[in-house]
Amino acid sequence: MEGIIPVWKPRGMTSHDVVFKLRKILKIKKVGHSGTLDPDVDGVLPICVGKATKVIEYIQDSNKIYQGEVTLGYSTETEDISGEIVERTPVLAPLSTTEIDEAMKSLVGEITQIPPMYSAVKVNGRRLYEYARAGETVERPKRKAIIYSYERTSEPEFVEELQKWRFTVDCGKGTYVRTLAVDTGKKLGFAAHMSDLTRTKSGGFSKEECFTLEEIALLMDLERSSEFLYPLERGIEDFNTLVLTDADYQVVKNGSVLPETFFGKKDFSEPIALFYQEKVVSIYGEHPTKKGLLKPIKVLRND
Repeated sequence: MEGIIPVWKPRGMTSHDVVFKLRKILKIKKVGHSGTLDPDVDGVLPICVGKATKVIEYIQDSNKIYQGEVTLGYSTETEDISGEIVERTPVLAPLSTTEIDEAMKSLVGEITQIPPMYSAVKVNGRRLYEYARAGETVERPKRKAIIYSYERTSEPEFVEELQKWRFTVDCGKGTYVRTLAVDTGKKLGFAAHMSDLTRTKSGGFSKEECFTLEEIALLMDLERSSEFLYPLERGIEDFNTLVLTDADYQVVKNGSVLPETFFGKKDFSEPIALFYQEKVVSIYGEHPTKKGLLKPIKVLRND
């Protein structure tokens, strides 16, 4: 079995839980997810099976779209609704939509984030959540994130010294949406947290293309796995491509280092996905240390 399954992850499960269940459903060990979703978050989780696990890193690099909710008035240790409250700043009068929209707009582009203590980022060989659970503190590394768009999608609701509104965000790899919500509050002068989140797009897959674990199990029982398995080529859709001849394929399939003129004047300054008989076989790019040569970045198929 080989391919990519766009799973709709339910709340209450970790991404690893989904992988564990799919291994049982599919009766295959080579299964991997393409980017962690917190247990309290539902949404699109592309799962790679068989040889498709080789394209996980490219799916992880893609942009992601989320729909969620920011709440002003208090912050939590986890930066979402599940954590213990650590600071309260009552909202005594509602903020205007103009103030909110300007604060959100200021966070579009390249921003710097400090990962939450309850996250999987490693510091000195340990994950931050391990320090947090042990009651220890550690300096967290700053990280760059790209926010392509960040917009309010509902009218702000003001109740019991809290103000909340829904949003949609289109962001790059490694963005912490929890932290984005907290930073939005800081821009407005209030403690804040992310009170709801759903991922609606990841790895080029949308909500509409997803299958639940129950649907996948049923289709497996009916021997209709082709209905939920997408080809691994979906994982490299953003790459430039080149179609190989029969003779090219015989040279390329085993990962040979090639002169940069092997494919004529094709520009390999950005990696290129090489296709043979409508299937991707490898990804080639410029040799990192030997000028004038091309080398395989990854061999995906050679049979």
